[in-house]
Amino acid sequence: MLSIAGTDPSGGAGTAADLKSITAAGGYGMSAVTALVAQNTRGVRSIHVPPEPFIAEQLRAVSEDVEIDAVKTGMLANAALIETVSSWLEENPPRILVVDPVMVATSGDSLLEAEAEEAMIAFCERASVVTPNIEELARLTGQPRAQDESAALEQAQAWARRTGVAVVVKTGHLDSAEVTNTWVDPDGTRLPVPSTRVSSTSTHGTGCSLAAALATRLGGGESPQAALAWSTQWLHEAISHGEALRVGTGHGPVDHAHRARRLQAAGESTPWLEAGAIPPVLVTPDQIPAVLGATLPATAPSEPAAAPAVAAAGPWTQALWRAGEHLAQQIAQSDLVRQLVDGSLPASAFAFYLAQDSLYLRRYSRALAALSAASTEPAAQVFWADGAASCLTVESALHRGRLGDQEQIGISPVTSAYTDFLLATTLGEERAVGVAAVLPCYWLYAQTGAMLPSIPSDHPYADWLETYRDPRFVIATQGALEQVEQELAAASPATRSDAVEAYLRACRHELEFFDQALRLASPVAADQRETVLEGAL
Repeated sequence: MLSIAGTDPSGGAGTAADLKSITAAGGYGMSAVTALVAQNTRGVRSIHVPPEPFIAEQLRAVSEDVEIDAVKTGMLANAALIETVSSWLEENPPRILVVDPVMVATSGDSLLEAEAEEAMIAFCERASVVTPNIEELARLTGQPRAQDESAALEQAQAWARRTGVAVVVKTGHLDSAEVTNTWVDPDGTRLPVPSTRVSSTSTHGTGCSLAAALATRLGGGESPQAALAWSTQWLHEAISHGEALRVGTGHGPVDHAHRARRLQAAGESTPWLEAGAIPPVLVTPDQIPAVLGATLPATAPSEPAAAPAVAAAGPWTQALWRAGEHLAQQIAQSDLVRQLVDGSLPASAFAFYLAQDSLYLRRYSRALAALSAASTEPAAQVFWADGAASCLTVESALHRGRLGDQEQIGISPVTSAYTDFLLATTLGEERAVGVAAVLPCYWLYAQTGAMLPSIPSDHPYADWLETYRDPRFVIATQGALEQVEQELAAASPATRSDAVEAYLRACRHELEFFDQALRLASPVAADQRETVLEGAL
């Protein structure tokens, strides 16, 4: 994948952003530099354009030796440079050419002289797809700046039909809470990928990054819908975490590598609990340490954890909370929960999450039934039996209503590992160990629900989010805490140690369960969800 663009020594835009984006999107990045730019997060200071023969020599050097699957162009500073790149493209036509027509800044200021702008407009007709901002779309089409998404789509459709070149309409510069990238095809097809606006000052290089990622995914053989969906969702995550990089004092860069680091952490085999982390004999609750803080993924939050929204039932459950509170905090701050709350979670990821939750509840019900059978107190028998029945009736009803037959998707490795652990623990260990293992599904979900903001009724996931803070679920959580407190108080010191370990392992399984929907290899937009799920059956 070849980037033809200018530089950015601060690393947020130009070839620096392109190469990071290409790598993140799964490609091998190459670059030909069209301009040396002295800039940082606060602005551009000066630009040096190398002689055109040298730029042509860069392009020939690459194409004579390396097979190029796709090309993305960015800053082409003048008409002569545009002609140089055009000539090379004539000799080496790529299968995919994505043109980011760097003509107009988001402020509306022109970045090219009039002659170069005319050359860029003509150059765009060579592309497979162009990715203009709203201002550039107006220049490209010779129309006034679009004031809303509908007008922008109409401008793009007319130009695409006339030129035979697809357009990605980006609405990030319009005033709306929802931000949609739409592929507009010359034949009239429109493929929207919705997202939500991120309040962030780290937006430097977003145009470069989206175009480079899109080119990479298209060059890898993905359809326009799948390529744009992946690129949009990846960039949304990168913008969301850009400010945490703390790069510069102006408009900082996006975090191109956040998704890669998240997946790397998910794939690591570091033990969740180090040997000896929990004392083998627990006589008092004070012996239980906050053991998981040091073994969380690198993305774990650093702020103090919140107190339990559903109060502990006594000293033993209070000690359990202290041991796993950072996991509860990380779940509440996870990308999946954040995207559920702001409505940006892709429909395909939500469908996958619901399907896995449905499969989980069937096995969780068996684990609760096992606890009921193992209990000797009538109250405990009734409590766990009611919980098992609820999993198959009340809680599963929402899954069936949303998914229908789609819930037949296969069980994931994460769901399988978690439920295998629960069944092995409740069927094969002391009862106190089993009740500790099933507690996080109650307590951590109730905690997440209590921390949710107010959800409007027209929110795409409103019904699901409300289940997290259903008063009936809170009551059930209180009952589970009482059962665990009683079991730990009555257990032997050695069994208590095993129970604490089971609780903490289950907490970590919960974190993995929440995160897994954002580990899908090829997420797609909402209108492809049924096709993909049907093809997997």
